[in-house]
Amino acid sequence: MVQAPQRAAPSAPALARLLAQLADTNVAESSQSLPDRLSQWLGWTDAIALSAALTGEPPAVAPHARAFGRDDANLCASVRSALTRTITRESAPALMRRDARAPAPAAPADERADYAEYRQRYLSLQQAMETDIGQLRARLRVMLAAKTPALARLAAVDAIMERSLGARERSLLASVPALLGARFERLRAADEALAAAQAGGESAASTPGAWLDGFRREMQNVLLAELDVRFQPVEGLLAALRAR
Repeated sequence: MVQAPQRAAPSAPALARLLAQLADTNVAESSQSLPDRLSQWLGWTDAIALSAALTGEPPAVAPHARAFGRDDANLCASVRSALTRTITRESAPALMRRDARAPAPAAPADERADYAEYRQRYLSLQQAMETDIGQLRARLRVMLAAKTPALARLAAVDAIMERSLGARERSLLASVPALLGARFERLRAADEALAAAQAGGESAASTPGAWLDGFRREMQNVLLAELDVRFQPVEGLLAALRAR
């Protein structure tokens, strides 16, 4: 029996697996360890700062800072829920967004859909995630710095990692809209070929025009997977705050 090719390593994040499927490519498990990969991403000044934070004297506990509490945990959950709702609303298929009481349009409104609109929407959602999660991450670091020297060290390490890897993260995530754009064009071309075949009297298993709602679902899944990746540092800081 012929098996479908593996699109991404099973241990890869959901975002990497989804992008591999959209690009119709295989992503093998990296042979490099995490420290080896980090050494390629960090500049020498970043490496020195990180080494100093890890091996130097623990930072002094910040005075007069407010302790972590239930309201802060609720805020983290609220920020994630708000971003999830925004993503779901902005990338929902047209049939899901349409008022159920409104009559269906006589002709497909998205017949000549332009990807530029979706690209701008994706970029705006990326910016919202970066801003909201960055503010939340900084807030949690302040709380960590107020607890113990060990947690103050963790806060310092997280600040260095965010500063050092932020540019690379933005560069990698900036490539996602281009991958979605290529997927959009392939789906539209296939739909046009389907419509032409049906116009020529051929039968087809799918309906012309249905591709756009499918693309919106794919875009939504990618955005939610990106949110998971972006939120991982926040979850780590939260775990540290709850453990002490």
